[in-house]
Amino acid sequence: MVKGIIYYTDNRIEDPINSMVQKYILESELPIVSTSLKPINFGRNIVVEGERGYPTMIKQIVTALEWSGSDYVFFCEHDVLYHKSHFDFTPPRDDMFYYNTNDWRWDYPNDRVIRYNGLSSLSQMCCNRKLALNHFRKRLEKIQEHPELFSSREPDTARKWGYEPGTKKRRKGGFSDEESGRWSSDCPNVDIRHHGTFSPNKTTLEGFKHQPTGWEETTLDKIEGWDLKGLFNL
Repeated sequence: MVKGIIYYTDNRIEDPINSMVQKYILESELPIVSTSLKPINFGRNIVVEGERGYPTMIKQIVTALEWSGSDYVFFCEHDVLYHKSHFDFTPPRDDMFYYNTNDWRWDYPNDRVIRYNGLSSLSQMCCNRKLALNHFRKRLEKIQEHPELFSSREPDTARKWGYEPGTKKRRKGGFSDEESGRWSSDCPNVDIRHHGTFSPNKTTLEGFKHQPTGWEETTLDKIEGWDLKGLFNL
């Protein structure tokens, strides 16, 4: 069983976030396939033509999955700090998408991080590569069949489908009826919610139409396994 990483970026992330995120991904020592809109020196890099937005992101994901030779893949994004323990996980089943729930959202650059029940993010996913490739190829086909529905950066159709495979059934508007599971790494990952994030920041309760349960809020120095103030000179 070979584990690997796919990394996709729109090239708009800046330092220190960009270099810090890549530094910790490299510490996993797993093979990396990166897709970007401009060339980058990170793993095996493939440039994908397109404008920043959901359709291009799906095309990048499909391209990275096609080029990867790993049995299992971790989906890594350019604004998430991944703890090394995140990559210890191996999916127990090949027909399910798995999400690491040990994840804090950082209201960057403020001294404030949050999390809540049911937080599942594509950036925290690991699964069988062929399962993911089959799923995202189908998404890409639907996008190409109806490009008029995906002209905005964050299309309504994509939000109705849900970004995370296996977390929303068709009867509720989801894309498929596939299954998902959860795991929790020994130490948390840190999702950096900055001004240029693809999806809404959602680091305050006011940002939710339906308020989540289990809301937690703390400061940077309380995050196990990380010295965030030291790393970012805050």
